[in-house]
Amino acid sequence: MPGRQQPADVRNPHVVAAAKLHRGAARKRAGRFLAEGANSVGAALEAGRVRELFYSAEGATREHALIAGADAEGVRTTLVSDRAAQALGETVTPPGLVAVCDLVDVPLGDVVPERGRGVDIPRMLAVPVGMADPGNAGTLIRVVDAVGADAVVLAGDSVDPHNGKCVRSCAGSLFHVPIVRERDTAAVLDRIESAGITTVATAADGEIDLDDADELFAGPIAWLFGNEAHGLDPEIARRAHHRVRIPIRGRAESLNLATAAAICLYANSRIRFGRN
Repeated sequence: MPGRQQPADVRNPHVVAAAKLHRGAARKRAGRFLAEGANSVGAALEAGRVRELFYSAEGATREHALIAGADAEGVRTTLVSDRAAQALGETVTPPGLVAVCDLVDVPLGDVVPERGRGVDIPRMLAVPVGMADPGNAGTLIRVVDAVGADAVVLAGDSVDPHNGKCVRSCAGSLFHVPIVRERDTAAVLDRIESAGITTVATAADGEIDLDDADELFAGPIAWLFGNEAHGLDPEIARRAHHRVRIPIRGRAESLNLATAAAICLYANSRIRFGRN
């Protein structure tokens, strides 16, 4: 980490360019996004996706080793003023550590290859359709990482996974799990089905109880999750090979999206990894 730097202020060209990445259009043009905080920045560094790192004096005090490691790896590191740190961060109390990273999303074909290519197909996918809330998207990505699933496919008109709130909610998992964005939901389902992967939707009136789905989970599964407000489109739900219901034994009327996804993916993971 270079010593005796003069802190860069909000007018510094590098700070100005990085701050623009708070906007989706700027992220798309630049092919880069911001990761804020030690968890996200550390994971991004491990993945080799950091192109520039900004830190405040307070951030340097807390994360000296992380910043020094980035500098040793040839990442451009820049000390910034408190005002600049505020402009680069999105939280009320910025952590004083923000990295400019390469976008992480990959093409659908990288995750679900065409059948017959001799490439292993994924055994467990999360396919949220029209997911709009960045916090829920980040939570789902973190769950997928935790249970050992293969990827997340954001289908339809979904949130940008590089959105700041989503990145923070991931707590680093954004850099551990392949992420696909594909607006054409029909194309996503066509590719998944052609690869021989069973599609499963959650539904209150599903024909299979989650407790009785162990045999189903022995093969490759793609979980279809719906929009937070409106659920899964009925047409897409009908297209799924199976519909699974989560048993609710108490008096709760329903479960929110992130909770339902976590329960289903964990149940699937238990069978996939042989934890009976």
